[in-house]
Amino acid sequence: MQKIDLNKKTILVTGSAGFIGSNLVKRLFKDVKGATIVGIDNMNDYYDVSLKEYRLKTLLNSPCLGRTSDTSPQQGETERGCDYHFVKGDIADKATIDALFEQYQPQVVVNLAAQAGVRYSITNPDAYIQSNLIGFYNILEACRHHPVEHLVYASSSSVYGSNKKVPYSTDDKVDNPVSLYAATKKSNELMAHAYSKLYNIPSTGLRFFTVYGPAGRPDMAYFGFTNKLVKGETIQIFNYGNCMRDFTYVDDIVEGVVRIMQGAPEKKQGEDGLPLPPYAVYNIGNNNPENLLNFVDILQQELIRAKVLPEDYDFDAHKQLVPMQPGDVPTTYADTSALERDYGFKPSTSLREGLRAFAEWYAKFY
Repeated sequence: MQKIDLNKKTILVTGSAGFIGSNLVKRLFKDVKGATIVGIDNMNDYYDVSLKEYRLKTLLNSPCLGRTSDTSPQQGETERGCDYHFVKGDIADKATIDALFEQYQPQVVVNLAAQAGVRYSITNPDAYIQSNLIGFYNILEACRHHPVEHLVYASSSSVYGSNKKVPYSTDDKVDNPVSLYAATKKSNELMAHAYSKLYNIPSTGLRFFTVYGPAGRPDMAYFGFTNKLVKGETIQIFNYGNCMRDFTYVDDIVEGVVRIMQGAPEKKQGEDGLPLPPYAVYNIGNNNPENLLNFVDILQQELIRAKVLPEDYDFDAHKQLVPMQPGDVPTTYADTSALERDYGFKPSTSLREGLRAFAEWYAKFY
């Protein structure tokens, strides 16, 4: 593994006003000194744009930001924090990405921009081809033409499809996606492998497992359920509640990403004198699947505790058990042994801790 010191580097984070992206940038502000962080996001309306604006505003007002790049340090002042440059743009626009790489010359790239969600890929497939395939291709091409030390990109637990073997290991064959979203994420891994092999670009794919937390995505179950319960609407629990999900708190995801950014797959020559692809894929999940009914039970307790819902709320009247829907899978369960072995990290935030943080945030925000 090639160690990378993030201090004083130029780091590009795509999807930087997104849920994981904004939390990653916030963490980099805190931990990395003298870096230039460039964020790009198209601020699309796949979900409530005010959430993206809230995250972006939090970043731009961060006390951890150092000097802006056009001021010099005063005598005796040490450079602290990071410079942050935000670009409103779409990674599917090649000219935008080429200009961005030309201007900033990023050394570490974290590609989190993507059209997310399994269900939406059934109703709006075009968005997935644009962002997840064309957008990622533009990132790979730009990395090919610039000296990038490490490309880290988001894959998804969805690539495992209806894999019967659990926990899911990165050694498993993942050739049977059950949604277009999953197919685009598997394609990203294949494209990255080809570019790693052809152009010796160190790349690491991260298969995220059901990420949740404060200021998350409203299309995710915990957030959507909360919105409906607050309005007195009925929530639908799929597969009659017989689903297991490896819920992973966003801070654990970010911890994993930051560690992996600092350790790129090593460049090596093969016996044929050609480069072996400096390529890796890891799961980042809680390694502890929870039953959906148990998850809903903890969520309702925490929503009452945070006073989002009244103590006498009748949950049974607002719950409906329904069959499985297309594109969904009954279980997700991450084998994180490779992450532990190579980076000494295993996510550990309990579901109650994570949902409590979400409920308290929700009470403040709404």
